Amino acid sequence: MKHAYVFPGQGSQFPGMGKDHYENSAFAKKLFEQANEIIGFRISDIMFNGSEEDLRQTSVTQPAVFIHSVIAFKGVDNNRPDMVAGHSLGEFSALVANGVLSFEDGLNLVKSRAQFMQAACEKVPSTMAAILGLEDAKVETICSDIQDQTGEVVVPANYNCPGQLVISGTTRGVEIACERMKAAGAKRALVLPVGGAFHSPLMQPAKEELKAAIDKTTFYNPSCPVYQNVTAKAVVNKDEIKKNLIDQLTGAVRWTQSVQAMIAEGASRFTEIGPGKVLQGLIQKISKEMQVEGVN
Repeated sequence: MKHAYVFPGQGSQFPGMGKDHYENSAFAKKLFEQANEIIGFRISDIMFNGSEEDLRQTSVTQPAVFIHSVIAFKGVDNNRPDMVAGHSLGEFSALVANGVLSFEDGLNLVKSRAQFMQAACEKVPSTMAAILGLEDAKVETICSDIQDQTGEVVVPANYNCPGQLVISGTTRGVEIACERMKAAGAKRALVLPVGGAFHSPLMQPAKEELKAAIDKTTFYNPSCPVYQNVTAKAVVNKDEIKKNLIDQLTGAVRWTQSVQAMIAEGASRFTEIGPGKVLQGLIQKISKEMQVEGVN
């Protein structure tokens, strides 16, 4: 009977996020003010009072979700998980929760990561799309065929749950893929309102810059295993954690596989910590038997 803490990524933000923590906890207020200093502007004002559009900018979204998640985690009584995982950006929150990164270092890396990803997005017209109702293997084959036939980049990016796989690539590559996915029987092939092709080879410039930032940051060995996106396996070595965190920018988020691995290794209770309920829904689709709850 193991308890897993999981942390959401980009897309879980909402107007007013974190305001309750700020108003009701002196400790949370202190962390928010510390975050404002690190970020270089009052991100708390955007989180509490900004519109959905304000919160959708990558340079705001990623730090906002991270700050909210870590503050929510710090407020949990007896916050000692047996294992942790995070979806994409959420992996940084998970690494604060298991002691690998300090809040300050984690936020600095998230801030830099968002800037590097934004810059990479501006180099090539690119996007992502959610494919619903197709087997993973079929999606993988269609993406591979398109790359071979057209030279356009299009790859599986987020294995969210059975029957829900997000693809990522050049705008043209994703458009072609959506047409072919529908023809192959997908229930939906929906282009997402994102700034670019996250978790694809088009993030290579951001990956190189993130590596330089991570190499300068102090990492500690974790207090419990982290199931990382690119391997979907338990990791307890700080150097391996670093490598996987870097590879995550151009590699797929293997969320389905990560949750399945945690269950196979004893997890029976999952707590999503941070804004929204996205991961709770995905976990229940991966395994209906799991006890799932949220802290936001």
